[in-house]
Amino acid sequence: MRSLRNKRIANGKRPLTRSEIMGRVKARDSEAEVALRSALHARGIRFRLQRLVQGIRADIVFPGARVVVFVDGCFWHGCPIHASLPRSNQSYWAPKLARNRERDSEQSALLAASGWTVVRVWEHDCLPPHPTVVENVANLVRQGRQGMQ
Repeated sequence: MRSLRNKRIANGKRPLTRSEIMGRVKARDSEAEVALRSALHARGIRFRLQRLVQGIRADIVFPGARVVVFVDGCFWHGCPIHASLPRSNQSYWAPKLARNRERDSEQSALLAASGWTVVRVWEHDCLPPHPTVVENVANLVRQGRQGMQ
């Protein structure tokens, strides 16, 4: 019996392997991240992208206000509403996804201890961007800038 890797489907192309699928997952500029950035930009709020802060790469950074925003994917970061554990290879996925959540907590604590305001937003709250999310970020940036004066 031929393996799935070599199996041809009706259109002549083989199905993607797990490795190929995972290779297509974006580390930056996800649809949710771009949507949130667009909403912030439309409000006249300017920011930096993918900057290192205390050795941690944040999705959106407001250096003057000392605010960092992370757009957490529902699957990768364990959204309580949308996350689900894959049915195959659970011995790999369960610890990996748990470690992602632990790392999120550690990074948030480190940044907060260094005087940064950390905002973590779920992917589903950015597609489209929920008005309260955009307003919360705008308020935090405004407050951070006022505190610097």
